[in-house]
Amino acid sequence: MATATTEIRVPGARRRRGGVMGGLAFTWWFLRRYPVIPVVILTILVVSAVIGPSVAPYPRDIGWLGDRHIPPFGSTADSEIEAAHAKGYETGFHLLGTDHVGRDTFTRVLHGARISMMIAAVSLGIGFTVGTTLGVISGYFGGWTDEIITRFVDIWFALPFLLVALIMTLIFGRGLPVLMFVLALISWTAFVRILRSQALILREMDYVAAARIAGAGPIRIMWKHIFPGLLNTAIVVATLNVGGLILAEATLSFVGAGIQPPTPAWGVMVADGRDYLSDAWWQIVMPGSAIFLVVISLNFLGDWLRDRLDPRLRQVD
Repeated sequence: MATATTEIRVPGARRRRGGVMGGLAFTWWFLRRYPVIPVVILTILVVSAVIGPSVAPYPRDIGWLGDRHIPPFGSTADSEIEAAHAKGYETGFHLLGTDHVGRDTFTRVLHGARISMMIAAVSLGIGFTVGTTLGVISGYFGGWTDEIITRFVDIWFALPFLLVALIMTLIFGRGLPVLMFVLALISWTAFVRILRSQALILREMDYVAAARIAGAGPIRIMWKHIFPGLLNTAIVVATLNVGGLILAEATLSFVGAGIQPPTPAWGVMVADGRDYLSDAWWQIVMPGSAIFLVVISLNFLGDWLRDRLDPRLRQVD
């Protein structure tokens, strides 16, 4: 008599293939399921921002003119070493080359990482606080409150960002505090639109009605019952907004409305090198590559967080 066998499949289990192909298949699945590469790139950015300026091999704003336009992995010419040392300038090996006045590109990219992270953190923090607050208020109260806030956001979206930034710099001057304030002005609107729609749904939930019946006031309901339900969405929006803020900072610095030379922001470095693209391509490519890698890593990380934190989009395989 034949014995019936039952094959039990464990959810999420995979058939493992041996050899090189099996290893490649597992590696591809692991990289698709977890944001390993974006996390590595962002970790390098944070480490560079925290300790990079302290271990940078050269001064960030001072260079020896004899080192002008040294290519990546190049070194100071032997004929320039003695003269540079006699005048107190540091020379030697340059990992990412030098710019048009002999400053080390690698050193300036490290300092630029700290500036970009600081600008993004402060601007996003202000935008997160203001945008989340207005989004929750708009979605919870509805009516005229929702109409006023929503229409204000629509008007704000219609304003040309670059023109507003130029006007702000003309009125208040150029500098890091003004740039942070300008970027904060554009970072809050995305939170309002997205969180408002979520709050409109959450305010109709049974647990919110129960809290209202129990005597909880609007502020307590918004803080204790609605905001926790929006936090995951707010984190995803914040992650996706960081890349846009870094690009906006680079754009403003490039057109002269942001951080001013010789401060080594990545946008400033690209602007400084645009006149020397044919002679020293690395002066633009190196900071531009840093901007590209950070922004695309943040976008990938934001997409992954959206898939993992939203039960409707969570991927099992």
